[in-house]
Amino acid sequence: MEYRLLGRSGLKISTLTMGTMTFGGKGWAKMVGDLGVKEATRLVDMCLDAGVNLLDTADAYSSGVCEEIIGEILAGRDRSNTLIATKARFPMGNGPNDAGLSRHHLIRACEASLRRLRTDVIDLYQVHEWDGQTPLEETMEALDTLVRSGKVRYIGCSNFSGWHMMKALGVSVAEHRQRFVSQQIHYTLEAREAEYELIPVTIDQGLGVLVWSPLAAGLLSGKHRRNQKTPEGSRQFGGWTEPPIRDENRLWDIIDVLVDIADSRGVSAAQVALAWTLGRPGITSLIIGGRTEAQFADNLKSADLKLSDEERARLDKVSALPIIYPYWHQLNTAKDRLGPADLSLLGPHL
Repeated sequence: MEYRLLGRSGLKISTLTMGTMTFGGKGWAKMVGDLGVKEATRLVDMCLDAGVNLLDTADAYSSGVCEEIIGEILAGRDRSNTLIATKARFPMGNGPNDAGLSRHHLIRACEASLRRLRTDVIDLYQVHEWDGQTPLEETMEALDTLVRSGKVRYIGCSNFSGWHMMKALGVSVAEHRQRFVSQQIHYTLEAREAEYELIPVTIDQGLGVLVWSPLAAGLLSGKHRRNQKTPEGSRQFGGWTEPPIRDENRLWDIIDVLVDIADSRGVSAAQVALAWTLGRPGITSLIIGGRTEAQFADNLKSADLKLSDEERARLDKVSALPIIYPYWHQLNTAKDRLGPADLSLLGPHL
C-alpha cells in the first residue's frame, strides 16, 4: 500500500480509504447497505490488514449508527495506526439548528460524533456540504476552535465548488484560522467535472483529495453493461440517483473500453477504473466501499495496478469532457503563460 501526504499537512494516508456507508442500514442508507457489527468487523480487519489506515464515515450515515459501529469495532484496539475521518452538516434531528455549518451545530455534532466513535479525537473532520446561509467566518472559527481544543486534528470539506473553497481558504488566511487540508469530491471516468475547478484548486492551494464513490455507485464495476438489465441488488436497481447519468451512450462507451482493458490484463473493470482515478493529478486517496468481502478484496487490488500510457490514453479519450469557457479561450490565447494548475486541465490539449 502506498501512502501519500494529505495536502500540506504532515499526515500520510493510504491511497485507498475504507468507506463505511454500508454500516448500519438505517433510513435512506439502507439502500446502500445494512451491515451489522459482525460483518463490518470482518471488512474493517480486511482493509487494515491490507494497509489501509483511514476509515471514512459521517454522522448522517444511518443517523449515527455507522459511527457507533465503528466505535464498537475499534474499542480497546491500538489506534495509533488507524485514522478516522467523519463529517457533519446534514440534519441530525428535527430542530431548526440540527443541521448546517453554524458554530452551534458543528460543535454539538463533533461532540456527538466523538461519543459515538468512542474516541477523544477525530483525525479528519470534514464539513459535508456547502451551507450558503451561515457566514464562512463562523464556520471556520468553529472548526478552528475544535482543532485548538484537541477534539479534531485536521479539517476538510466535501462537495464545495471552486469559489466556495477559495473563499473558505481566504477566510482562514485573513483570520489566522486552521485551513482545510483536503476536499472530498466525486470524480470518476464517468464524472470528470472536477477537472474544471476542483482539481486545479487542489494543485494551486496544496490540498489533498479524497474521492467518494470512485466507481460511480457501482456503474463502473463492470456489472452494468450496454443493453443488459440492471443487476438486481445494485443501487441503480433500487433507485439510487447519484451520480446522475447525463449521457448514457457515453457511459456505455466508457464501460466498453474499461472491460476491454480489464479482460486484456486479467483484472476486473473496477480495478481499472480505480487505477485510472488514482493516477490522476492531485488525487490522494480513493474511498472504496462495499457490502461483501469479495468487493473489498477486488477493490484493494487496484492499489497495485499500474496502467500503461496507452491504456490511460484510451480511457482519457473515451471519457473526455468538452473544454468550456473560459478554458477554451485560455487555450487559444494564454498557452504561453499557463501554470501547473492550469495545465492539469489544458495540458493534454496543447
